[in-house]
Amino acid sequence: AKRLVGRRFSDSEVQEDMKLWPFKDAGAIAGLNVIRIINEPTAAAIAYGLDNKSDISSKMNVLIFDLGGGTFDVSILTITKEGTFEVKAVAGDTHLGGEDFDNRM
Repeated sequence: AKRLVGRRFSDSEVQEDMKLWPFKDAGAIAGLNVIRIINEPTAAAIAYGLDNKSDISSKMNVLIFDLGGGTFDVSILTITKEGTFEVKAVAGDTHLGGEDFDNRM
């Protein structure tokens, strides 16, 4: 409730922040300090970069996509040898994937 004091419910930032409350609260219940929530392709790109850090000579652009479960999500990141991850773009389509593909099969 403290987060809403002095703010309008129709405020887009309030609406966006409210979507994340259950996940942040679940993390707190589990004893985690949730600082930021990222989408699946970005998380996959970070895991890829951490696992293959020795293969990166200077910097590498990585395209990661998640197709399934009812959505299609894409992230483009630049990973440097020093371990810096810069998210260049994220996009998605909530109507592509999952049932669309299941029904065709």
